[in-house]
Formats: sequence, structure tokens, C-alpha cells
Amino acid sequence: MLRKVVFPAAGLGTRFLPATKATPKEMLTIVDRPLIQYAVEEAMNAGLSDVIMVTGRGKRAIEDHFDISAELEQNLREGGKLDLLARISEISEMANMAYIRQKHPRGLGHAVHVAADWIGEEPFAVSLADELIVAEVPALQQLRAVHEATGCSVIGLARVPRERVNRYGIVMAHEENGLLRLTDMVEKPKPENAPSDLAIIGRYIFTPRLLHHLEHAEPGAGGEIQLTDAIARLAREEPVYGVLIDGERFDAGNPQGFLLANFMLGIRHPEYGDSLRAALIQRLNG
Repeated sequence: MLRKVVFPAAGLGTRFLPATKATPKEMLTIVDRPLIQYAVEEAMNAGLSDVIMVTGRGKRAIEDHFDISAELEQNLREGGKLDLLARISEISEMANMAYIRQKHPRGLGHAVHVAADWIGEEPFAVSLADELIVAEVPALQQLRAVHEATGCSVIGLARVPRERVNRYGIVMAHEENGLLRLTDMVEKPKPENAPSDLAIIGRYIFTPRLLHHLEHAEPGAGGEIQLTDAIARLAREEPVYGVLIDGERFDAGNPQGFLLANFMLGIRHPEYGDSLRAALIQRLNG
């Protein structure tokens, strides 16, 4: 039964410096919640219950965010701010949380393998918090439906412009019984060498066999243990399927995507949206 999800969160967030000098990238706020909370909420809404955060030095704020804050809760209670108290209390009760450190920055594949002892022999999900996906059906639930139907690994995909394929892991796939079966993939290819325009977008469900391939992986592009290389080897050994995610995706791992996410979610926010739209119209017409 699928219940565990791994969040690799040890990266330095250099594209957001100086904002991330003392604040983890995952704790940067989209409107009223940090990125990592959106990702955990998505996982919980997809029926997952056990969270492992793979963190690094300087990431203590993530652990504090999901922990109980007795002093803050007491102050809110005494101040009669019961709505805020309920929202804060929900965060600490959101999931079963565990934390493990990636002591060396050796890539996404290495970050996932750091959690191997915690994962054991169970299927597990992996979610990248800086890929913010807004969807009626949670992105991980879309993958879960295919995983439960097949018992196989499933990867979230999106079509991207050919000139941008060098920013992603790109897959080769063919249709099999109404599903996309992945046959090969390459990390950040040049546009002329890309096997397709189907990009991996930071949502995964794996059988435990992936951990074997990560354990024996050799460093790839950038001298890192590439998750994409391990998935390619897994796909040659057992079926791996892809799902084109139905939802609105924001690449919040770069400043432009982060600002766009704040803008789009801000103008839709039930509390702030109307006033924000009015202020923007006034400025534009000013």
C-alpha cells in the first residue's frame, strides 16, 4: 500500500539569493503558505500519510514549521484568535513527519536514496516542492490511480516547448493499453537531441526496485547521482508509465515562475483576490 512520500529539500536555492541566504527555498511563501506546505498538502490529499524530508544544513525552519509551537498557540488562544489557532494547529497535525540529512550535495538521485532505510520494501512517492501544481485532482493522486491499476512506477509529465527541453529530464514513450509506457529518458538534452517534448515535472511514484538502481548508480551529468539515469535503468527492467498531469503548473524554483505563482494564486485568493485585482487595475490605469 502506498503511504510514504519523500521530499528532497537539501538544495541551496542559489537562484533566489540573497533571499535564501538564511531561509530555505522551500519556505518561500506563495501568497500565504510556504512552498513546502503546498506540496505536503497535495500529498495528504492524495491519501499519503508518512512524510520524509531529506534536508541539509540551514533547513531547520522546515522542521519548525511542521512542529508544534506551544508559545505561539498559547498567545493566539489568549488573544482570541481562534481561526488562526486552528490553521496553525492543523499544520503540526498534517502528517507523520520524519527528517533525515543529505550530508553531501550529490544530486536528486542521491537525495532519494538517503531515505532508503526509511522506505524499506514499499512503493513510495517523491515530490519536488518547487514544482507547484494546482489541480482539481491532486497531481500525486493522478499518478496514484495508474500505480494502483498497474502496480508499476509512474512519472508525472508535461509537454514543454522544444527550445526549453534542456531544462528538464525528457522521456521517450509509446502507448500501451491506453497508457504511456516510458522506454528511455535523458537529463537536460540539447533540443536537437531530445527524444520528445515530454518533460518530467517533479512528481513520481516508484516501486522499491528503484532503490537498487540508485544504490549502484554512477555519477552522471554534473558529477551527481541522477534520478533520471536510475529511472531509465528501471524502465529497461520493468514497466514505468508516464501521466500527463492535468493541472496548472508553476516552476516556482526560479524567480519568474515564483512571482507568476504569487500573482495568479493571489488574484484568486478568497480573502485577498478582490482587493488585489482592484489595486492592480488602479495601478495600471494610474
